[in-house]
Amino acid sequence: MTSTPGQFTWTEETFPSGGVACAARIYRPESIPGAGAPVVVMGHGFGGVRALRLYAYAEHFAAAGYLVVVFDYRGFGDSAGMPRQVLDVSMQHQDWRAALAFARRLPQADDQRVVAWGTSFGGGHVISVAGSGEPLAAIIAQVPHVSGPAAVRATGVRASLRVAPLGIRDQVRALLRRDPVYVECAAEPGEAGAMTTADALPGMNRLMSESGMAPDDYPTYVAARIVLKIGLYSPKRRAAAITCPALVQIAEQDAITPRRVAEATAARMAHSTVRIYPCGHFDPYVEPFFSQVVADQLAFLQQHVSVSAE
Repeated sequence: MTSTPGQFTWTEETFPSGGVACAARIYRPESIPGAGAPVVVMGHGFGGVRALRLYAYAEHFAAAGYLVVVFDYRGFGDSAGMPRQVLDVSMQHQDWRAALAFARRLPQADDQRVVAWGTSFGGGHVISVAGSGEPLAAIIAQVPHVSGPAAVRATGVRASLRVAPLGIRDQVRALLRRDPVYVECAAEPGEAGAMTTADALPGMNRLMSESGMAPDDYPTYVAARIVLKIGLYSPKRRAAAITCPALVQIAEQDAITPRRVAEATAARMAHSTVRIYPCGHFDPYVEPFFSQVVADQLAFLQQHVSVSAE
């Protein structure tokens, strides 16, 4: 156990998902009401791991009195699972449901006040899970992936054609039960990568630097088969079914998830709050935008899922 005096403690634990142990860091505030504290469950985006700046958000939530569960998807980060770095949407949805169930079982949790917090691809996941009937007190979707076709258009035809052969090779190898063919999550424009906008690689490198991560701490690639499926994954289709309060945070210059599509998705939700920031897709995680982004999240939580039960 590691503690921060006067604020919170945290422990490393695991929960099962699909027979695999997923790593979870549990933040516990120093003072928890007798009825239990609301829980914020946090998952990262495309190829991301919890150590990549999610702890910074979690510390703010825990200091404000929330229990927090920050987890890695199976096959990523500190979680078990083989083969490694295989990004499968259905499996990650299962991991989300398992993480939420785990959070509800925590002894100090108020199991009726559980919040799903996701960013980028994970932001799409929380929209999908909430829109599929998962009982949640609220969701926070930061710069969320909402439309497969919009993401493909944003990537561009040339960039998509550059990675398509890798995706096909990897899919064939998956069918033959062979080791994956990998593609970098972020690469320079003109190179083979899942994200090749001008801000993608610099943004990823800054996130790693701000997280105190060395280049070889965690892999920065995923099994290439996902590039064949991104265009088919559109969480916006589930948005109209979301009945809980939702905070959707949008980057005005987002080259990965265009603002227009994200706003249209939020408009489908019954109780959405939209915040727009003058930045790109990778900027909300770091200053000068991080402080405002997390402050808006805390204000949203205080309004809809306050630490003191109504």
